[in-house]
Amino acid sequence: MTSRLLPKLVAAALVAAVALAPAHAQQQASGMKIRIVTGNEVALGELDDNAAARDFLALLPLKLDLTDYAETEKVSELPAKLTTGGSPPGMAPVVGDITYYAPWGNLAIFIRDFSHSRGLVKLGRITSGLRHIGRAGSVPVTIERMVD
Repeated sequence: MTSRLLPKLVAAALVAAVALAPAHAQQQASGMKIRIVTGNEVALGELDDNAAARDFLALLPLKLDLTDYAETEKVSELPAKLTTGGSPPGMAPVVGDITYYAPWGNLAIFIRDFSHSRGLVKLGRITSGLRHIGRAGSVPVTIERMVD
């Protein structure tokens, strides 16, 4: 009788594990959401699950001045270097990508698509409110982690 019950118990445990997995993934994803405040306006973002993004998250909250760079991105120096081990050697950013340019150690938020750039590491993406960040000139921001 025990040998017949064991497969049923294993199957029940697997069903329970699969049912709980999405809830765990949702908790982890919500821990990687950020808010970028520009005056009275807010942009929202979501960070990827990689070493550089986790290092960036650990720096928050941050007050930065985002400045225009080549009419393509808003950039700012970061107070510390981010881990880039395990990251691809570069990427082709699209509008809304939040990135880290390892050679210079700066944050770059893309307001236009750009070609593949060596040393660029994707941290995440802006999910709403990019227009608040992309306006002309220097944009003072506070970047903070969103907590549920």
